[in-house]
Amino acid sequence: MIDNTLHNTRNSSVTTRMLASLLMLSVSLFSAAQVTVEAKLDSAGMLIGQRMGITLEVSADADKLVELPQYDSLQQIVPGLEFVCATPVDTEYVNGGKRMVLTEKIYVTSFDTALYRIPPIQVKVEGKTYESKALGMKVITYEIDTLNVDSIFGLKSEMNPPFVWADWSQVLWLSIVSVLIALILIYVAVRLKDNKPIIKRIKLKKRIAPHKAAMQKIAEIKEDKMLWQSEDSKEYYTQLTDTLRNYIRERYGFNAMEMTSFEIIQRLQEVNDEEAINELRELFQTADLVKFAKYNTMINENDRNLVTAIEYINQTKQEEEEQKVQPEEIVIEEPHSRMTKRLLIAGVSVAAVVLIGVIGYLCFRIYMLTL
Repeated sequence: MIDNTLHNTRNSSVTTRMLASLLMLSVSLFSAAQVTVEAKLDSAGMLIGQRMGITLEVSADADKLVELPQYDSLQQIVPGLEFVCATPVDTEYVNGGKRMVLTEKIYVTSFDTALYRIPPIQVKVEGKTYESKALGMKVITYEIDTLNVDSIFGLKSEMNPPFVWADWSQVLWLSIVSVLIALILIYVAVRLKDNKPIIKRIKLKKRIAPHKAAMQKIAEIKEDKMLWQSEDSKEYYTQLTDTLRNYIRERYGFNAMEMTSFEIIQRLQEVNDEEAINELRELFQTADLVKFAKYNTMINENDRNLVTAIEYINQTKQEEEEQKVQPEEIVIEEPHSRMTKRLLIAGVSVAAVVLIGVIGYLCFRIYMLTL
């Protein structure tokens, strides 16, 4: 009988322990799955026009989707109580990352004195709605000393906002870029109108020394026997004197092409000896008589003047090591094809439309910044 009693007592103890363990496990599971929503005010009351903070705290499992309430600017939570702003949500993980606590502060304001009842704030977790407790807040006004009216001041005058570089930097850089783009578009449009390439190609050509160029031309005149053996020697002397004028211009640096024979001789007297000038003077005089007085020369006279020109060039030429011959630049311009021109016109048109839009945006920004 005593053994039966001890056996029953032991069974009862084991059962009690099992029930306690199950109860603790149920409580733990219930706590793990529980969602709590708490809201509290920074203060029970505030002055009219000030801001009041409402701290919203939500506790839920870390793997749950939590949707906090969203308010629009100046939205009235209750009549007379306006939403101002909300801070970013702060998330804190607890219980080894299994639980999370979301904290957000909501700021409200009011311009009416009253006792406000803030309804429960609703939060959705996995689509299910949870609510906080309702809150009460009192808005009071300032005490005005009506006996001392001198202490009451009116509205202050408008104040100009301070200059902030960040507000104007975008306008400045966009303006500079717009001006550069406008100049490029104008340049491209002008080049297209004249059917010229957008980018000029420049080819460097080796420049021949003045005396070599003159001797090459004289050799061409000499080879053309019909030219210097003809009875009408006007063309012969025209080409011969033009060759000498070009040589003198390149050699001495004055524009002999635009000067008379007398003016050329006067200038050469400063740099040449008299013997060379006398022979050259006779050549120019003969050429003037042929070109302007219809003077007819003999073949031997033409040959002698050709030799005179060659000797004058050889006497006055510069050696190649004494002169620095600069390369000659030749600008090569090829007109655009019809297809290329159409594509360029289309590109310029699109860029012009974009530029007009940017200018409109700049005008709007400047107007807003100067308000």
